[in-house]
Amino acid sequence: MEVHVRLDGPDDLTTQIYRQLRESVLDARLRPGERLPPTRELAERLGVARNTVAAAYDRLTAEGFLVGRVGSGTYVGDRRLIGEARPRTAPVGRDVRPRPVWESVPETPRHPAPRYDFRVGFPDPALFPLQTWRRLVARQLRAATVRYPAYTEPAGHPGLRAALARHVGVSRSVRAGADDVLVTQGAQQALDLIGRVLIEPGDRVAVEEPGYPPARRLFRTLGARVTGVPVDSEGLVVAALPADSRLVYVTPSHQFPLGVPMSLARRTALLDWAERHGAVVVEDDYDSEYRFADRPLEPLQSLDRHGRVVYVGSFSKTLLPMLRVGFLVAPASLRPALRTARQLTDWHGDLTTQGALAEFIDEGLLARHIRRTSREYGARRERILAALAAHLAGRLHPVPSAAGLHLAVRPGPDPAGELAAVAARARECGVAVESLAGYCAERPAQPGLVIGYGGIALTDIDEGIRRLAAGLVQR
Repeated sequence: MEVHVRLDGPDDLTTQIYRQLRESVLDARLRPGERLPPTRELAERLGVARNTVAAAYDRLTAEGFLVGRVGSGTYVGDRRLIGEARPRTAPVGRDVRPRPVWESVPETPRHPAPRYDFRVGFPDPALFPLQTWRRLVARQLRAATVRYPAYTEPAGHPGLRAALARHVGVSRSVRAGADDVLVTQGAQQALDLIGRVLIEPGDRVAVEEPGYPPARRLFRTLGARVTGVPVDSEGLVVAALPADSRLVYVTPSHQFPLGVPMSLARRTALLDWAERHGAVVVEDDYDSEYRFADRPLEPLQSLDRHGRVVYVGSFSKTLLPMLRVGFLVAPASLRPALRTARQLTDWHGDLTTQGALAEFIDEGLLARHIRRTSREYGARRERILAALAAHLAGRLHPVPSAAGLHLAVRPGPDPAGELAAVAARARECGVAVESLAGYCAERPAQPGLVIGYGGIALTDIDEGIRRLAAGLVQR
Protein backbone atom coordinates (compact mmCIF):
# COMPACT_ATOMS: atom_id res chain seq x y z
CA MET A 1 0.00 0.00 0.00
CA GLU A 2 1.06 3.61 -0.55
CA VAL A 3 1.80 5.73 2.54
CA HIS A 4 2.08 9.48 1.93
CA VAL A 5 4.41 11.36 4.28
CA ARG A 6 5.95 14.74 3.51
CA LEU A 7 8.74 16.04 5.73
CA ASP A 8 8.69 19.83 5.57
CA GLY A 9 7.22 21.00 8.89
CA PRO A 10 8.78 22.77 11.88
CA ASP A 11 8.66 19.70 14.14
CA ASP A 12 11.30 17.00 14.47
CA LEU A 13 11.15 14.19 11.90
CA THR A 14 9.67 11.57 14.21
CA THR A 15 6.84 13.91 15.22
CA GLN A 16 6.07 14.78 11.58
CA ILE A 17 5.86 11.10 10.60
CA TYR A 18 3.74 10.31 13.67
CA ARG A 19 1.26 13.12 13.06
CA GLN A 20 0.79 12.47 9.36
CA LEU A 21 0.25 8.72 9.83
CA ARG A 22 -2.14 9.39 12.68
CA GLU A 23 -4.16 11.81 10.56
CA SER A 24 -4.26 9.26 7.74
CA VAL A 25 -5.80 6.70 10.12
CA LEU A 26 -8.32 9.17 11.53
CA ASP A 27 -9.35 10.34 8.05
CA ALA A 28 -9.70 6.71 6.85
CA ARG A 29 -7.03 7.15 4.18
CA LEU A 30 -5.43 4.20 5.94
CA ARG A 31 -8.10 1.58 6.68
CA PRO A 32 -8.17 -0.95 9.53
CA GLY A 33 -6.14 -4.03 8.72
CA GLU A 34 -3.99 -2.41 6.05
CA ARG A 35 -0.30 -3.25 6.28
CA LEU A 36 2.24 -0.43 6.56
CA PRO A 37 5.62 -0.63 4.85
CA PRO A 38 8.48 -1.91 7.01
CA THR A 39 10.39 0.75 8.89
CA ARG A 40 13.53 0.23 6.79
CA GLU A 41 11.61 0.68 3.53
CA LEU A 42 9.79 3.85 4.65
CA ALA A 43 13.02 5.27 6.10
CA GLU A 44 14.84 4.77 2.78
CA ARG A 45 11.99 6.40 0.87
CA LEU A 46 11.96 9.42 3.19
CA GLY A 47 15.73 9.68 3.47
CA VAL A 48 15.80 9.43 7.26
CA ALA A 49 17.27 7.04 9.80
CA ARG A 50 15.37 3.82 10.43
CA ASN A 51 15.18 4.62 14.17
CA THR A 52 13.25 7.80 13.31
CA VAL A 53 10.48 5.84 11.60
CA ALA A 54 10.58 3.08 14.23
CA ALA A 55 10.02 5.65 17.00
CA ALA A 56 6.94 7.01 15.19
CA TYR A 57 5.59 3.46 14.69
CA ASP A 58 6.17 2.64 18.36
CA ARG A 59 4.25 5.69 19.50
CA LEU A 60 1.33 4.95 17.18
CA THR A 61 1.29 1.33 18.34
CA ALA A 62 1.24 2.38 22.00
CA GLU A 63 -1.78 4.60 21.30
CA GLY A 64 -3.65 1.85 19.43
CA PHE A 65 -3.45 3.35 15.94
CA LEU A 66 -1.16 0.54 14.74
CA VAL A 67 -0.85 -3.12 15.65
CA GLY A 68 2.39 -5.09 15.37
CA ARG A 69 2.22 -8.75 14.42
CA VAL A 70 5.39 -10.78 15.04
CA GLY A 71 6.77 -12.16 11.81
CA SER A 72 4.08 -10.44 9.72
CA GLY A 73 4.50 -6.66 9.98
CA THR A 74 2.68 -3.56 11.21
CA TYR A 75 -1.00 -2.98 10.48
CA VAL A 76 -3.59 -0.23 10.98
CA GLY A 77 -5.58 -0.85 14.16
CA ASP A 78 -9.32 -1.26 14.56
CA ARG A 79 -11.03 2.14 14.52
CA ARG A 80 -13.61 0.87 17.02
CA LEU A 81 -10.83 0.34 19.54
CA ILE A 82 -9.24 3.70 18.80
CA GLY A 83 -12.47 5.63 19.30
CA GLU A 84 -12.87 9.29 18.49
CA ALA A 85 -9.36 10.44 19.22
CA ARG A 86 -9.96 14.00 18.01
CA PRO A 87 -10.05 16.23 19.93
CA ARG A 88 -7.83 14.64 22.59
CA THR A 89 -8.90 16.35 25.81
CA ALA A 90 -9.30 15.42 29.44
CA PRO A 91 -12.76 14.60 30.81
CA VAL A 92 -14.97 17.58 31.62
CA GLY A 93 -15.56 16.65 35.25
CA ARG A 94 -18.78 18.62 35.68
CA ASP A 95 -19.28 17.46 39.26
CA VAL A 96 -15.71 18.20 40.33
CA ARG A 97 -15.26 21.81 41.37
CA PRO A 98 -12.47 23.76 43.11
CA ARG A 99 -13.07 25.58 46.37
CA PRO A 100 -15.21 28.69 45.71
CA VAL A 101 -12.30 31.07 46.40
CA TRP A 102 -10.45 29.75 43.35
CA GLU A 103 -13.36 30.59 41.06
CA SER A 104 -13.11 34.21 42.19
CA VAL A 105 -9.37 34.54 41.49
CA PRO A 106 -8.77 35.53 37.86
CA GLU A 107 -5.91 34.22 35.79
CA THR A 108 -3.31 36.82 34.92
CA PRO A 109 -3.92 37.78 31.27
CA ARG A 110 -1.05 37.41 28.82
CA HIS A 111 -0.76 39.92 25.99
CA PRO A 112 1.81 40.06 23.20
CA ALA A 113 4.49 42.68 23.75
CA PRO A 114 3.42 45.97 22.15
CA ARG A 115 5.69 48.34 20.28
CA TYR A 116 5.86 50.78 23.20
CA ASP A 117 5.94 48.61 26.31
CA PHE A 118 5.50 50.51 29.59
CA ARG A 119 4.20 47.46 31.50
CA VAL A 120 5.35 46.96 35.09
CA GLY A 121 7.60 44.23 36.44
CA PHE A 122 9.70 43.34 33.41
CA PRO A 123 13.47 43.79 33.22
CA ASP A 124 15.06 44.15 29.80
CA PRO A 125 16.15 40.68 28.57
CA ALA A 126 18.64 42.34 26.22
CA LEU A 127 20.63 43.43 29.29
CA PHE A 128 20.89 39.91 30.69
CA PRO A 129 24.49 38.56 30.51
CA LEU A 130 23.54 35.48 28.52
CA GLN A 131 27.03 34.30 27.56
CA THR A 132 28.29 34.54 31.13
CA TRP A 133 25.21 32.77 32.47
CA ARG A 134 25.58 29.97 29.91
CA ARG A 135 29.16 29.43 31.03
CA LEU A 136 28.16 29.22 34.70
CA VAL A 137 25.30 26.81 34.03
CA ALA A 138 27.56 24.60 31.91
CA ARG A 139 30.05 24.48 34.77
CA GLN A 140 27.29 23.31 37.13
CA LEU A 141 26.35 20.49 34.74
CA ARG A 142 29.83 18.95 34.57
CA ALA A 143 30.08 15.51 36.10
CA ALA A 144 32.54 16.68 38.74
CA THR A 145 30.11 19.30 40.05
CA VAL A 146 26.94 17.18 40.12
CA ARG A 147 27.31 16.29 43.78
CA TYR A 148 23.65 15.79 44.62
CA PRO A 149 22.52 12.37 43.33
CA ALA A 150 19.38 12.46 45.51
CA TYR A 151 17.01 15.01 46.99
CA THR A 152 18.88 17.46 49.16
CA GLU A 153 18.48 20.30 51.64
CA PRO A 154 15.04 21.98 51.23
CA ALA A 155 16.52 25.37 52.12
CA GLY A 156 18.34 25.34 48.79
CA HIS A 157 21.89 25.22 47.44
CA PRO A 158 24.26 25.84 50.40
CA GLY A 159 26.63 27.91 48.28
CA LEU A 160 23.80 30.18 47.17
CA ARG A 161 22.49 30.61 50.70
CA ALA A 162 25.93 31.72 51.85
CA ALA A 163 26.33 34.04 48.85
CA LEU A 164 22.90 35.57 49.43
CA ALA A 165 23.62 36.20 53.10
CA ARG A 166 26.80 38.08 52.17
CA HIS A 167 25.12 39.96 49.31
CA VAL A 168 22.12 41.28 51.24
CA GLY A 169 24.31 41.98 54.24
CA VAL A 170 26.54 44.30 52.21
CA SER A 171 23.98 45.79 49.83
CA ARG A 172 20.95 46.07 52.14
CA SER A 173 22.30 45.73 55.72
CA VAL A 174 20.16 42.62 56.25
CA ARG A 175 21.29 40.64 59.28
CA ALA A 176 21.58 37.04 58.09
CA GLY A 177 23.88 34.05 57.97
CA ALA A 178 23.63 31.18 55.52
CA ASP A 179 21.38 29.19 57.88
CA ASP A 180 18.91 32.09 58.00
CA VAL A 181 18.33 32.02 54.22
CA LEU A 182 15.82 29.81 52.44
CA VAL A 183 15.96 29.78 48.64
CA THR A 184 12.59 29.79 46.83
CA GLN A 185 11.15 29.69 43.33
CA GLY A 186 10.73 33.46 43.21
CA ALA A 187 9.19 35.80 45.75
CA GLN A 188 5.71 34.41 45.14
CA GLN A 189 6.67 31.00 46.50
CA ALA A 190 8.28 32.70 49.48
CA LEU A 191 4.95 34.40 50.24
CA ASP A 192 3.13 31.10 49.81
CA LEU A 193 5.43 29.33 52.26
CA ILE A 194 5.07 32.11 54.82
CA GLY A 195 1.29 32.02 54.46
CA ARG A 196 1.15 28.23 54.83
CA VAL A 197 3.20 28.37 58.01
CA LEU A 198 1.52 31.38 59.67
CA ILE A 199 -2.05 31.77 58.45
CA GLU A 200 -5.03 29.84 59.80
CA PRO A 201 -8.34 30.07 57.87
CA GLY A 202 -10.11 33.19 59.05
CA ASP A 203 -6.95 35.03 60.17
CA ARG A 204 -6.71 38.66 59.12
CA VAL A 205 -3.89 39.73 56.80
CA ALA A 206 -3.23 43.43 56.22
CA VAL A 207 -1.90 44.54 52.83
CA GLU A 208 -1.15 47.92 51.31
CA GLU A 209 -3.90 49.74 49.39
CA PRO A 210 -3.10 50.18 46.55
CA GLY A 211 -0.80 47.19 46.56
CA TYR A 212 0.51 44.05 44.91
CA PRO A 213 -2.48 42.01 43.64
CA PRO A 214 -0.78 38.55 43.50
CA ALA A 215 0.06 38.75 47.22
CA ARG A 216 -3.50 39.80 48.09
CA ARG A 217 -4.97 36.96 46.01
CA LEU A 218 -2.56 34.40 47.42
CA PHE A 219 -3.46 35.18 51.03
CA ARG A 220 -7.15 34.96 50.15
CA THR A 221 -6.73 31.47 48.71
CA LEU A 222 -5.13 30.41 52.00
CA GLY A 223 -8.35 31.35 53.79
CA ALA A 224 -7.26 34.72 55.16
CA ARG A 225 -9.49 37.77 55.55
CA VAL A 226 -7.46 40.30 53.57
CA THR A 227 -7.84 43.96 54.51
CA GLY A 228 -6.38 46.90 52.59
CA VAL A 229 -4.58 49.58 54.60
CA PRO A 230 -4.09 53.04 53.04
CA VAL A 231 -0.71 54.37 51.93
CA ASP A 232 0.28 58.03 52.08
CA SER A 233 3.49 59.96 51.34
CA GLU A 234 5.27 58.20 54.23
CA GLY A 235 4.14 54.68 53.33
CA LEU A 236 1.72 52.37 55.12
CA VAL A 237 -0.53 54.21 57.59
CA VAL A 238 0.23 52.19 60.71
CA ALA A 239 -2.60 53.79 62.68
CA ALA A 240 -5.08 52.25 60.23
CA LEU A 241 -3.95 48.65 60.79
CA PRO A 242 -6.69 46.33 62.12
CA ALA A 243 -5.77 45.29 65.66
CA ASP A 244 -6.39 41.60 64.94
CA SER A 245 -4.01 41.35 61.97
CA ARG A 246 -1.92 38.20 62.14
CA LEU A 247 0.33 39.22 59.26
CA VAL A 248 1.19 42.56 57.60
CA TYR A 249 2.55 42.54 54.04
CA VAL A 250 4.50 45.66 53.03
CA THR A 251 6.92 46.93 50.36
CA PRO A 252 8.68 49.64 52.42
CA SER A 253 11.73 50.40 50.26
CA HIS A 254 9.73 51.22 47.11
CA GLN A 255 6.01 50.92 47.77
CA PHE A 256 4.28 48.93 45.07
CA PRO A 257 2.92 50.53 42.95
CA LEU A 258 3.17 54.16 44.13
CA GLY A 259 6.94 54.08 44.68
CA VAL A 260 7.09 56.07 47.93
CA PRO A 261 9.56 54.82 50.57
CA MET A 262 8.32 54.18 54.09
CA SER A 263 9.73 56.81 56.41
CA LEU A 264 11.94 55.82 59.34
CA ALA A 265 9.25 56.97 61.77
CA ARG A 266 6.69 54.71 60.10
CA ARG A 267 9.11 51.77 60.06
CA THR A 268 9.71 52.14 63.76
CA ALA A 269 5.98 52.52 64.41
CA LEU A 270 5.18 49.39 62.39
CA LEU A 271 7.71 47.29 64.29
CA ASP A 272 6.38 48.56 67.62
CA TRP A 273 2.82 47.80 66.49
CA ALA A 274 3.78 44.25 65.44
CA GLU A 275 5.40 43.57 68.81
CA ARG A 276 2.37 44.88 70.74
CA HIS A 277 -0.13 42.88 68.67
CA GLY A 278 1.86 39.69 68.18
CA ALA A 279 1.90 40.05 64.39
CA VAL A 280 4.46 39.12 61.74
CA VAL A 281 5.61 41.64 59.13
CA VAL A 282 6.51 40.39 55.66
CA GLU A 283 8.95 42.82 54.03
CA ASP A 284 9.01 42.39 50.25
CA ASP A 285 12.18 44.12 49.03
CA TYR A 286 11.37 43.39 45.39
CA ASP A 287 13.47 45.93 43.43
CA SER A 288 15.49 48.02 45.86
CA GLU A 289 18.75 47.27 43.99
CA TYR A 290 17.84 50.05 41.57
CA ARG A 291 18.09 53.35 43.41
CA PHE A 292 18.70 56.58 41.50
CA ALA A 293 18.85 59.17 44.30
CA ASP A 294 19.31 59.32 48.05
CA ARG A 295 20.73 56.67 50.30
CA PRO A 296 18.32 53.76 50.87
CA LEU A 297 16.68 53.58 54.27
CA GLU A 298 17.48 50.62 56.47
CA PRO A 299 15.21 47.64 55.81
CA LEU A 300 12.71 46.69 58.47
CA GLN A 301 14.62 43.46 59.03
CA SER A 302 17.76 45.30 60.14
CA LEU A 303 15.73 47.42 62.60
CA ASP A 304 13.80 44.45 64.02
CA ARG A 305 14.85 43.49 67.55
CA HIS A 306 12.08 41.00 68.35
CA GLY A 307 12.07 38.59 65.42
CA ARG A 308 8.87 39.94 63.87
CA VAL A 309 10.07 40.44 60.26
CA VAL A 310 10.42 37.95 57.43
CA TYR A 311 12.49 39.49 54.64
CA VAL A 312 11.70 38.45 51.04
CA GLY A 313 13.83 39.12 47.96
CA SER A 314 13.85 38.11 44.32
CA PHE A 315 16.03 38.15 41.20
CA SER A 316 13.11 38.56 38.81
CA LYS A 317 13.81 42.28 38.36
CA THR A 318 17.62 42.21 38.42
CA LEU A 319 18.06 39.16 36.16
CA LEU A 320 15.07 37.43 34.53
CA PRO A 321 11.66 36.28 35.80
CA MET A 322 12.11 32.96 33.96
CA LEU A 323 14.97 31.96 36.30
CA ARG A 324 12.50 31.72 39.22
CA VAL A 325 14.94 32.42 42.03
CA GLY A 326 13.94 34.21 45.21
CA PHE A 327 14.71 33.87 48.88
CA LEU A 328 13.53 34.70 52.36
CA VAL A 329 15.30 35.46 55.63
CA ALA A 330 13.27 34.37 58.63
CA PRO A 331 13.62 34.45 62.42
CA ALA A 332 15.01 31.23 63.89
CA SER A 333 11.63 30.34 65.39
CA LEU A 334 10.07 29.99 61.92
CA ARG A 335 12.92 28.30 60.03
CA PRO A 336 12.08 24.62 60.76
CA ALA A 337 8.46 25.02 59.68
CA LEU A 338 9.40 26.99 56.57
CA ARG A 339 11.94 24.37 55.51
CA THR A 340 9.38 21.61 55.99
CA ALA A 341 6.82 23.56 53.98
CA ARG A 342 9.37 24.01 51.21
CA GLN A 343 10.14 20.30 51.21
CA LEU A 344 6.45 19.44 50.91
CA THR A 345 6.00 21.96 48.07
CA ASP A 346 8.83 21.09 45.67
CA TRP A 347 11.67 19.86 47.92
CA HIS A 348 14.54 22.17 46.94
CA GLY A 349 14.09 23.71 43.49
CA ASP A 350 16.57 23.76 40.60
CA LEU A 351 20.06 23.27 42.03
CA THR A 352 21.72 23.93 38.67
CA THR A 353 20.31 27.46 38.48
CA GLN A 354 20.98 28.03 42.17
CA GLY A 355 24.61 26.92 41.84
CA ALA A 356 25.14 29.14 38.82
CA LEU A 357 23.69 32.13 40.69
CA ALA A 358 25.97 31.42 43.66
CA GLU A 359 29.01 31.72 41.38
CA PHE A 360 27.50 34.76 39.67
CA ILE A 361 27.34 36.50 43.03
CA ASP A 362 30.68 35.27 44.40
CA GLU A 363 32.60 36.32 41.28
CA GLY A 364 31.27 39.88 41.61
CA LEU A 365 29.22 39.53 38.43
CA LEU A 366 25.90 40.40 40.06
CA ALA A 367 27.25 43.65 41.48
CA ARG A 368 28.73 44.52 38.08
CA HIS A 369 25.45 43.68 36.34
CA ILE A 370 23.46 45.87 38.74
CA ARG A 371 25.83 48.81 38.22
CA ARG A 372 25.57 48.49 34.44
CA THR A 373 21.80 48.07 34.32
CA SER A 374 21.28 50.85 36.89
CA ARG A 375 22.85 53.33 34.47
CA GLU A 376 20.57 52.16 31.66
CA TYR A 377 17.38 52.13 33.75
CA GLY A 378 18.28 55.48 35.28
CA ALA A 379 18.55 56.99 31.81
CA ARG A 380 15.16 55.56 30.86
CA ARG A 381 13.60 56.94 34.02
CA GLU A 382 14.95 60.43 33.33
CA ARG A 383 13.74 60.24 29.73
CA ILE A 384 10.21 59.32 30.87
CA LEU A 385 10.13 62.20 33.35
CA ALA A 386 11.29 64.60 30.63
CA ALA A 387 8.72 63.24 28.16
CA LEU A 388 5.92 63.58 30.71
CA ALA A 389 6.95 67.18 31.35
CA ALA A 390 7.02 67.87 27.61
CA HIS A 391 3.75 66.18 26.62
CA LEU A 392 1.62 65.96 29.76
CA ALA A 393 2.63 68.88 31.98
CA GLY A 394 -0.28 69.84 34.21
CA ARG A 395 -2.23 66.70 33.34
CA LEU A 396 -0.20 63.91 34.97
CA HIS A 397 2.08 64.41 37.96
CA PRO A 398 4.73 61.81 38.92
CA VAL A 399 4.56 60.46 42.45
CA PRO A 400 7.97 61.23 44.04
CA SER A 401 10.18 58.14 44.13
CA ALA A 402 13.86 57.34 43.72
CA ALA A 403 14.06 53.61 43.05
CA GLY A 404 12.74 50.66 41.11
CA LEU A 405 11.73 49.96 37.52
CA HIS A 406 8.49 51.92 37.40
CA LEU A 407 6.89 55.15 38.50
CA ALA A 408 3.31 56.16 39.23
CA VAL A 409 1.61 59.29 37.91
CA ARG A 410 -1.59 60.90 39.12
CA PRO A 411 -3.90 63.31 37.32
CA GLY A 412 -3.93 67.04 37.93
CA PRO A 413 -6.95 68.93 39.30
CA ASP A 414 -8.68 68.80 35.90
CA PRO A 415 -8.01 65.29 34.53
CA ALA A 416 -9.10 64.58 30.98
CA GLY A 417 -11.40 61.63 31.56
CA GLU A 418 -11.08 58.18 33.09
CA LEU A 419 -7.46 57.02 33.03
CA ALA A 420 -8.39 53.35 32.85
CA ALA A 421 -10.10 54.08 29.54
CA VAL A 422 -7.01 55.99 28.41
CA ALA A 423 -4.86 52.92 29.14
CA ALA A 424 -7.19 50.78 27.02
CA ARG A 425 -7.14 53.33 24.19
CA ALA A 426 -3.34 53.51 24.35
CA ARG A 427 -3.07 49.77 23.68
CA GLU A 428 -4.90 50.31 20.39
CA CYS A 429 -2.05 52.68 19.47
CA GLY A 430 0.64 50.14 20.34
CA VAL A 431 1.29 51.52 23.84
CA ALA A 432 0.98 49.31 26.94
CA VAL A 433 0.55 51.22 30.19
CA GLU A 434 -1.25 50.15 33.36
CA SER A 435 -4.00 51.91 35.28
CA LEU A 436 -3.47 52.47 39.00
CA ALA A 437 -7.03 51.20 39.49
CA GLY A 438 -5.80 47.68 38.71
CA TYR A 439 -3.79 47.71 41.94
CA CYS A 440 -6.69 48.83 44.12
CA ALA A 441 -9.04 46.42 45.88
CA GLU A 442 -11.05 49.13 47.62
CA ARG A 443 -13.55 51.34 45.80
CA PRO A 444 -13.49 54.00 44.58
CA ALA A 445 -10.12 53.16 43.08
CA GLN A 446 -7.38 55.76 43.02
CA PRO A 447 -6.94 57.45 39.61
CA GLY A 448 -3.56 57.30 37.98
CA LEU A 449 -1.23 55.33 35.76
CA VAL A 450 1.77 53.11 36.50
CA ILE A 451 4.58 53.39 33.93
CA GLY A 452 7.30 50.75 33.76
CA TYR A 453 10.63 51.29 32.02
CA GLY A 454 12.24 47.86 32.23
CA GLY A 455 10.90 46.63 28.91
CA ILE A 456 11.12 49.67 26.64
CA ALA A 457 14.15 50.91 24.75
CA LEU A 458 15.43 54.39 25.53
CA THR A 459 14.86 55.48 21.93
CA ASP A 460 11.16 54.48 22.05
CA ILE A 461 10.20 56.40 25.16
CA ASP A 462 9.45 59.81 23.62
CA GLU A 463 7.15 58.42 20.95
CA GLY A 464 5.43 56.14 23.44
CA ILE A 465 4.66 59.00 25.83
CA ARG A 466 3.57 61.18 22.91
CA ARG A 467 1.05 58.54 21.85
CA LEU A 468 -0.14 58.21 25.43
CA ALA A 469 -0.60 61.98 25.61
CA ALA A 470 -2.61 61.93 22.37
CA GLY A 471 -4.99 59.40 23.87
CA LEU A 472 -5.38 61.47 27.04
CA VAL A 473 -6.14 64.65 25.06
CA GLN A 474 -8.77 62.80 22.96
CA ARG A 475 -10.71 62.00 26.10
